[in-house]
Amino acid sequence: MNLNHLQNRLLQAARKNPPSDAPPYAFERRIMNRLAARRPETALDWWSVSLWRGAVACVAVTLLCGVWSYTAPKQSNPPTGDFSQELSSTVFASMDQPGEGDW
Repeated sequence: MNLNHLQNRLLQAARKNPPSDAPPYAFERRIMNRLAARRPETALDWWSVSLWRGAVACVAVTLLCGVWSYTAPKQSNPPTGDFSQELSSTVFASMDQPGEGDW
């Protein structure tokens, strides 16, 4: 069989039937499914995916804490005293404890 003749016939058939400008049927759906099924391939991709999942978890915890603090019952008798004195005594409480021995 003459390959040059076959090649010319195939080129003539291709010129008679130009491709259409419309995309193939369900092309967009196939592309979106392929993008959704894509798995991370590098360490940086895995890190990015895990950070986004962590960000979603942090937002959920923040929202839950906000709802909890908004709906929590108010204290009937708030603590009295100076906050700075209470903080100071709490921070230095470990220094007032007798140690097991000096270094």
